Amino acid sequence: MADLYDCIIVGAGPAGLGAALYSARDNFKTLVLEKFFPGGQIINTDKVENYPGIDSIDGPGLAERLKAQALKFNAEILMGKEVTALKKLDDGKIEVTSGDHKYLARIVILAPGSGYRKLGVPGEDEFRNAGAGVSYCGTCDAPFFRGKEVVSIGGGNTAIEETLHLAKFVDKVTLIHRRDQFRATRILVDELMEKVNQPNSNIIVKYSSVATRIEGADKVQSITLKDLKTENQEDYPCDGVFIFVGMIPNTKFLKNFIELTDAGFIKCESTYMRTAIPGVFAAGDCRVGAAMQLVTAINDGVIAAMMQKQYFRDPNWWNAPATDILQPGGW
Repeated sequence: MADLYDCIIVGAGPAGLGAALYSARDNFKTLVLEKFFPGGQIINTDKVENYPGIDSIDGPGLAERLKAQALKFNAEILMGKEVTALKKLDDGKIEVTSGDHKYLARIVILAPGSGYRKLGVPGEDEFRNAGAGVSYCGTCDAPFFRGKEVVSIGGGNTAIEETLHLAKFVDKVTLIHRRDQFRATRILVDELMEKVNQPNSNIIVKYSSVATRIEGADKVQSITLKDLKTENQEDYPCDGVFIFVGMIPNTKFLKNFIELTDAGFIKCESTYMRTAIPGVFAAGDCRVGAAMQLVTAINDGVIAAMMQKQYFRDPNWWNAPATDILQPGGW
């Protein structure tokens, strides 16, 4: 007979570990299944400075703290457990399959996270952290490049928003885009161009260009750019490279179980993290509309874990509008 848990959490990134802490601390029998090891994207971060209450900590150190805190309240965390299938049973329970083992849960919190879409050019992996010069998050890492010159790559909303953010910190940011016009929303493009056209602007745009190599010794020192119209290449000096070409949610195993967007993000409402399947929550970077930040991922996981009490008290709660649930003084 399969093991029965009150709550099974798929993924041990910040969202999953935040959910595990709150679920286990409420004395729910809680299991976390993680295919690699706890921490998610933050284990690739050499310094975290934007987590409230902690001045500075390395990513692996923060991941270890989150894990230890969940274990303190008897959450069970199993590593090397890749979830391959989920199934809603007739009795309302959810069957979770990992390898040749099946687990049963009263509720499931999906927190498999997402990964940064990579350029796939030489040097990207070698310098892949803010300390070495390659980053995928301007909001996270811009302060580390204060007074330096950086390159940002991309043409969507995130690329423009993050480039504008970088410009507040660096001496110069050069935005590289492979096309001759942006695919971002008009209002963002207008804001960018207004900044670009200002006298002594520290934002430069290079259209119809791609990066072919990132180079340096211990840290990034230059990037090789190729002009797609002339085929000419140039070594462009810089202290850092910020890559904003999209996110890939880790949700392929869910495509026959739950509704996903075309890009693979889990569809759910953003107040209580409820999906269309009663008893199944989504939290963190895997869900549609996620802010892709450490603190908001943990927030998602905490909300989902707290809301399981509502579902256990009254399964019909699942279909109630969020505005009908809010109570003065909290939950």
